[in-house]
Amino acid sequence: MKALIISVDLGSPDYQAHADEFAMLARGAGAVIVATLKVRRSRPDAAYFIGTGKLDEAVLLAAEHQADIVLFDQPLSPAQQRNLERQINLRVVDRVALILDIFALRAKSHEGKLQVELAQLQHLATRLTRLWTHLERQRGGIGMRGPGESQLEMDRRMIGAKVRVLRERLEKVQRQRTTQRRSRSRGSTLSVSLVGYTNAGKSTLFNALTRAGAYAADQLFATLDTTTRRVWIEGAGQVVISDTVGFIRDLPPTLIAAFRATLEETVQADLLLHVVDASSPQRDEQIAQVNQVLHDIGASDIPCILVYNKIDQAGYAPRVERDEHGTIARVFVSAIERLGLDGLRGAIVESGQIAGNNAFTIENIQSE
Repeated sequence: MKALIISVDLGSPDYQAHADEFAMLARGAGAVIVATLKVRRSRPDAAYFIGTGKLDEAVLLAAEHQADIVLFDQPLSPAQQRNLERQINLRVVDRVALILDIFALRAKSHEGKLQVELAQLQHLATRLTRLWTHLERQRGGIGMRGPGESQLEMDRRMIGAKVRVLRERLEKVQRQRTTQRRSRSRGSTLSVSLVGYTNAGKSTLFNALTRAGAYAADQLFATLDTTTRRVWIEGAGQVVISDTVGFIRDLPPTLIAAFRATLEETVQADLLLHVVDASSPQRDEQIAQVNQVLHDIGASDIPCILVYNKIDQAGYAPRVERDEHGTIARVFVSAIERLGLDGLRGAIVESGQIAGNNAFTIENIQSE
């Protein structure tokens, strides 16, 4: 699908990183970027977010490159989205909707699909503009519509009912996860969660540690479903390792809420391995973004080790660094080259303080 990207610089010092990330999101959703319109503004325009002059440019660019869709790299209000679509005469997808679309594309498990659908419905509920008027012809009027009830009210009721059903299903999944965690706790099993910015290499590291086959790719949000494996590490015994969804800057609040069940795997962990792309120019900013999300979900007090991944691209040697108190603070590894993994396992052992054995086996944990 040919896409015109409208990229808005509001004066943020990290604008270029934000713009590059959005382009990667667009490609991850399957878009072919045919043109990019850069806009500088001190503040968003109430009607179009961008000014009318740039809007005219967008119309011309879309026509010139025969774009099928317009991707807007900022969150739009429902009114701004509608106004842009009327002027450009193309569907306009903002940053939040694009992330939701990628989530829908990548989610594979039953739980993941439920979470995505819930987030999409919550987003849609604010943007109803007689979207389902075709249902009027199927529904008819007699006996099917309350007195004075408008189409939009019907739409909202249908979405509200669906949201309630999805929440009930997700609560059931959460209860199942809680039961699994209690079972692991009774067995004195150390629980470790991999967290980090999207595309930091969590799934590749997960596969390297567990010899599993979790999907890993060089794209944002390659993993959307929590994958859990049980491994035996010498000196630590049974260790449960979970690979979770990657974080991203300005994650929409609806997504944090909808993915609470998945992120709970992080909240309930005994140890966090914060995986960092050591080769990224935005490394420090990404670490801060992840720490902010961990704080938002109540996981900021869990013991955490920074794992600097992709050292083969960054030119670092595998090593373990300690802070002034002698506690392990950073471990440098390359998951894809399998460098530094013994040091990481040693860090897990030290942090877990669980007696172990000298075997190393793997076992799937049944989910649901």
